Amino acid sequence: MQVSSTIVVNLVILMAANVEAKIYGRCDLAKKLEAAGLEGFNGYTIGDWLCMAHYESGFDTSFVNHNPDGSSEYGIFQLNSAWWCYNGVTPTENLCHMDCHELLNRHILDDIMCAKEVVSSENGMSAWDSWKQHCYGHDLSEWLRGCHMNAKPNQKIDS
Repeated sequence: MQVSSTIVVNLVILMAANVEAKIYGRCDLAKKLEAAGLEGFNGYTIGDWLCMAHYESGFDTSFVNHNPDGSSEYGIFQLNSAWWCYNGVTPTENLCHMDCHELLNRHILDDIMCAKEVVSSENGMSAWDSWKQHCYGHDLSEWLRGCHMNAKPNQKIDS
């Protein structure tokens, strides 16, 4: 009887987490990122952020990726538990001073604040392999096309 109670409780927790999750549309996310001050942050455009988030999570706030080294990556920006957040399993630096599960809901301001910490580190956006592979040096204007924002699609920002 106790096993079935545990299963029910776990299912309720998982269902509640999924209700709080969100898969953002490209333009909706672009506007959130712009409002949070990411246009020009450390020399990166909204196109850089959108491209990276697309290849990291598909704009899904609930996405978790488990790595062979035992760490996991969380949320829309796939922030790694070994460095940026605490998941209760992986030894961590917890440089963003947060629980990794806080990165899995629709409220992405904490994700953005942590991603700013990542980009402020010596690697910048190169901390994300997907950005290096799919975004760096590419024309990122398509990411803002049709979004009706203040950010300019072809704008190059100097660091």
